[in-house]
Amino acid sequence: MKEFAMLIKTSWIKNFFINSLAALTVGLGTFCFADNSIIQTKFTADPAPMVYNDTVFLYTSHDENDATGFHMKNWLLYTSTDMVNWTDRGIVASLKDFKWVKETNGAWAPQCINRNGKFYLYCPMPNGVGIGVLVSDSPYGPFKDPIGKALIHNGPEVIDPTVFIDDDGQAYLYWGNPRAYYVKLNKDMISYSGEIVEVPTTSKNYQEGPWLWKHKGMYYLAYASTCCPEGIGYAMSNSPTGPWEYKGMIMDANKKSSGNHPGIIEYKGNWYVFGFNYAINYSLTNIHRERRSVCVEEMTYNPDGTIQKLPWWTTAGVPQIGNLNPYIRNEAETIAWESGVKTEKSKSEGIYVTDINNGDYIKVEGVDFGNKGAATFSASIASALNGSKIELRIDSLGGTKIGALQISKTGSLKNWKLESTSVKNASGVHDLYFVFKGNPGEKLFNFDYWKFKAN
Repeated sequence: MKEFAMLIKTSWIKNFFINSLAALTVGLGTFCFADNSIIQTKFTADPAPMVYNDTVFLYTSHDENDATGFHMKNWLLYTSTDMVNWTDRGIVASLKDFKWVKETNGAWAPQCINRNGKFYLYCPMPNGVGIGVLVSDSPYGPFKDPIGKALIHNGPEVIDPTVFIDDDGQAYLYWGNPRAYYVKLNKDMISYSGEIVEVPTTSKNYQEGPWLWKHKGMYYLAYASTCCPEGIGYAMSNSPTGPWEYKGMIMDANKKSSGNHPGIIEYKGNWYVFGFNYAINYSLTNIHRERRSVCVEEMTYNPDGTIQKLPWWTTAGVPQIGNLNPYIRNEAETIAWESGVKTEKSKSEGIYVTDINNGDYIKVEGVDFGNKGAATFSASIASALNGSKIELRIDSLGGTKIGALQISKTGSLKNWKLESTSVKNASGVHDLYFVFKGNPGEKLFNFDYWKFKAN
């Protein structure tokens, strides 16, 4: 089975297998791949991944549900330690954090970077006002504006900032559409020295969304290619300031998606490229609306340092790294795939899963119950109703039921209680499905966190 899974992952057979049988393969989680799009409870775009303390911090822009054109007010954060299960950390910053900005729409592509124990979040402001910067002592925030004005302001092209710190400690900030610019940031990361420089050797198909990184002594500049639609192109240089030589496409443009935006990292020895598509929007309507969804694929270098071209975003995504431990507290908003649910935030509980209806479900991939297996399951629940339940199933939506948690009324959807039930036949590594059952047409309960107890 493992050999077959790797064949699917590494060849054209994967795309045929996934796309042809998608309607019949709810249980493909057995192979422990990510599910593209990786975030489903909200519309997300412009991924900006950052690796810190063995965790991937994924900062994104946020398309509002009512968006027809761009309707974007804040920036979101998700985290993962296995590349397939992503935990919703909520709104990490918004346009309201920039007191000098009057607009309430236009929170476009951000990027966050760590330096000397502080975290700097670079954000473009609406209508060409400039690029602002927020600072925090934690990658989770709260972020505050240290300068109270734009860090960069050179006209309407000030969008899509990317920041990179070279081995010698010099930091660079790139941005721009349809031309690319850069400055050298000072060590404080909130000011710069020298002039703003237009990149004279931008690739002919450069459009926007630059992303700068270094690998084996070479510098790379990836970007969204000429619109529309947009693919992901890249150029290479022996200097962080160029000259840049166009090398090709990481991913060709596809009419399924008018836009794209690269975010590229190395994590646990593997390289990943993030971007977005419109798959979830088109699953709800055949009308193009600016409601995007972040995706990820594994990226491979050739021996000469060039990058192997990827097909369009697959539905399978990337392999899981390691497994999830069910015997510690796991947040309900840690999700590989879901159907129907949403997430919200309260002061007392933080982020939790809500808008749960009969037939909705959450999938968590690669849960390792161990050889002895699990004996009990507990969950923090808030419910205004009796008679609902969480069915616990493994390997597929209709797979083996290892238990069912009966939900009793806790008083309200804000009154939380820890409920428990026994489980059986839960050993080894499986995808875990929380299948929600109750009165059709009613909001059943809220779900904060869960944990198993071993035999």
